Amino acid sequence: MTLRNMGFLAGMSIIASLVAGTIGANANDSVNNAVADPNQWAVAGHDYGNTRYSPLKQINTENAGKLSLVYSFSLASLRSNESSPVVIGKTLYVTTSWGPKYVYALDAATGARKWTYEPEIPDDVLQYACCDVNNRGVSYADGKLFIGRLDGKLTALDATTGKELWTTTVVDYKQGAVITSPPLVVRDKVITGFGGGEYGVRGALLAFDINTGKQVWQTFTVPAPGEEGSDTWKGDTGLHGGGAAWLVGSYDAKSDTVYWGTSNPGPWNTGVRSTGDGNFGKLTNLYTASTLALDPNTGKIKWYIQGTPADAWDYDGVNELLLANLKIDGKDVPSLMKADRNGFFFVANRETGKVLSAEKYVASTNWASKWDISTMRAVEDPDKRPGPGHPAKDICPNLIGGKNWQPMSFNPQTGLVYIPTNNVCMDWSVSDVAYKRGVFYLGAEFPTKEGPGGFLGELIAWDPVAHKKVWGIKQDLPFNGGTLSTGGNLVFYGNLHGDFHAINAKDGKVLWKKNLGSGIGAGPVTYSVDGKQYVAVVVGRTASLPAFLGDVGKKMTAAAPEGGALFVFAVQ
Repeated sequence: MTLRNMGFLAGMSIIASLVAGTIGANANDSVNNAVADPNQWAVAGHDYGNTRYSPLKQINTENAGKLSLVYSFSLASLRSNESSPVVIGKTLYVTTSWGPKYVYALDAATGARKWTYEPEIPDDVLQYACCDVNNRGVSYADGKLFIGRLDGKLTALDATTGKELWTTTVVDYKQGAVITSPPLVVRDKVITGFGGGEYGVRGALLAFDINTGKQVWQTFTVPAPGEEGSDTWKGDTGLHGGGAAWLVGSYDAKSDTVYWGTSNPGPWNTGVRSTGDGNFGKLTNLYTASTLALDPNTGKIKWYIQGTPADAWDYDGVNELLLANLKIDGKDVPSLMKADRNGFFFVANRETGKVLSAEKYVASTNWASKWDISTMRAVEDPDKRPGPGHPAKDICPNLIGGKNWQPMSFNPQTGLVYIPTNNVCMDWSVSDVAYKRGVFYLGAEFPTKEGPGGFLGELIAWDPVAHKKVWGIKQDLPFNGGTLSTGGNLVFYGNLHGDFHAINAKDGKVLWKKNLGSGIGAGPVTYSVDGKQYVAVVVGRTASLPAFLGDVGKKMTAAAPEGGALFVFAVQ
């Protein structure tokens, strides 16, 4: 993980609103107020720090076994339903797959439908969406909802009526650039990235005016020839170099800094864009597989941390940045945490960007023996780095990563991070490839292998200070659902079989389980209406991704049928 100061800002400080107990005055006031109300779930990750922790505790370890269904709601859309609902007041907002096909506003306590928005999504979006026709939800601010779309557009709706206020084009989706995750609202700007690392897009983050949809700034995440960092690419290959910022961002009001992760470089054949081996020198392919810190006012990159320089394994750096304060060596340290796809869990001081630790959170990780914080590089195993004329075997983790997009959560009571991990490996060989707009730009073969130990996934409770697993629940499949942690000492998560669980956050004991009929990838949420706490989760098994995973993928699709529904539970 290479750290460079870009010179735009000497330092920064990021405070997770709920964990640190403060809310900065520089963020959007309506979002701040919504996050400050513990009864609501105002942001996809609950707060600007993406902690996915709620202090609600009416549902707790004593009564979780009494959870029962309050209502279910059909989303009327199949495949990869991955939305985490947003709850503002007594209204729950949820999106569906396919674009989204629908955005629904429901009575959060009863499920009664208030309104439905149906955007006009082109029929051909599937061919430009690498990893399914998913949508992960909305963002809320100033009485509006904001939705990124598979056709590369960003739409604003009136949150009360569902009326479309504006729609703007972010990117041409026909180059393979789709939007699947909710944007980030900072003051009067709506910030979004897009996907497409597998199609050879040139990644970027863009900001739009919250009231008009007019573009305010654009920052490319891969430099063009002549720009700073362009010498980290072979020739002009960075123009199709990926680095897409397709997942969610985090924000710190105190330092007025936005964080975002960037995807793999393109193509997957490192000989095209770098040296094709571990002696890549300066050809690290900035700013791919990185964490970026940006000024939300201008989009300027303040500094960056590159997780996997000259990535050869599709180890996207997009996973969410979780912001919290940790007690390290007796001191409260403002921290940034990331469970990188490359199998290492990073803790950095979020004020300085200094990496404090980087340890394997997936035990089977073998592409590197360790990650050295003194050199800021992984100590790679040369036999595990594929390149031209050098196929590699039994590389762990697989390209889906030690953790994929499914969100982790942090509980300040236990001090633990709850991570849905994968235990899958692969072989890898490269081949010649040429860029063609709108089609995969890979140049690699990557047959999947099962990881060691007889399991393919594991929910782990990770101590980010002691750098160790505290407990784990092994799974027979990978790619399981995101997590929610609560003040009731509970962790909620689902798996590909459709089993939704409530777990004791301290010891991992399963307290309650319910099968919901289709695989679960989405992160659950919790909220309270009129003094009653609810837990909600969206189900709908992934459909496209298993095609990348051979026999493991066949097990994934056989585990449960496709689906699309919202389920809401409470202790009756």
